[in-house]
Amino acid sequence: MQIIRIFLPKNLPVSAKISIFAADFELNLPIMEYISVIQFAEKYGISERTARNYCAEGKIDGAFLTGKTWNIPADAVLPKKGKKKLSPLLTRLREEKDSKLKGGIYHRTQIDLTYNSNHIEGSKLTKEQTRYIFETNTLGITTENTSVDDIMETVNHFRCIDYVIDHATDKITEAHIKALHAILKTNTSDSRKPWFAVGDYKRLANEVGEQETVAPKEVHRHMKALLSDYNALKQVTFDDILDFHVRFERIHPFQDGNGRVGRLLLFWQCLQNAQVPFIITDKLRLYYYRGIRNWGDTNGYLRDTCLTAQDHYKALLDYFKIRY
Repeated sequence: MQIIRIFLPKNLPVSAKISIFAADFELNLPIMEYISVIQFAEKYGISERTARNYCAEGKIDGAFLTGKTWNIPADAVLPKKGKKKLSPLLTRLREEKDSKLKGGIYHRTQIDLTYNSNHIEGSKLTKEQTRYIFETNTLGITTENTSVDDIMETVNHFRCIDYVIDHATDKITEAHIKALHAILKTNTSDSRKPWFAVGDYKRLANEVGEQETVAPKEVHRHMKALLSDYNALKQVTFDDILDFHVRFERIHPFQDGNGRVGRLLLFWQCLQNAQVPFIITDKLRLYYYRGIRNWGDTNGYLRDTCLTAQDHYKALLDYFKIRY
């Protein structure tokens, strides 16, 4: 029997591929893929310094140094933190979603948020049709002009709200935002267009309200900066959430669906930061657009509009006896 002794450097994981030739024998161990600190930070929406600290503190399994460079396993996950106590609203939303309870705050939020956000973007479905789709998973009474896209985007929007509720305590990343867009646009006519990127940033220049937006090749850089600024905040205020929304809409990262994804993020950020969420209704649409347009000069326009919408949601929380 031939004995092969393998001497490994202390900091080299055993899972790395090693090829050893000795007396006509070759030993091949499985290869492990590694990424850099920068790639890990981008993947999880954290700063490079935080990623390095996690490595140095031994919080990322399998990370090792080569000289001064950290090598991180491609499938490594963020270190777990202590769980934050959920807000009464988020707790109730998750309970009612999981139990499929009808007639509660989850049911009402799904219908109101989906109907109003889609209607702002031109959907012709009525609120009753929206309600019927949610409650029965069928359309009910339609007209010959009912758009298939309106139906699909309504169903998809329900799933987007579920995604927000499920991930409400997660730090928002580019991957999360793209996932919302992918869910919203799945099986729509846009998804069959070769130039339309479902779940990815726009490929063609677009505008909103005759205002220029960020060029496609610059979107990733602007989104990375937006999320970096937001995630660096120690305490997120109501105005911080509105500022994020305006910057997101001015970037307009997707070919279509930016308004709905942006308003879903508003709801997410409120749940995440102990702020009462709000739903921009069709009646508030023009004030909402004016507020976005004038943010930076007259912030009160958007703030007052959103506080009005927040008062409406507070009335719902009072009715369902949910503390805030």
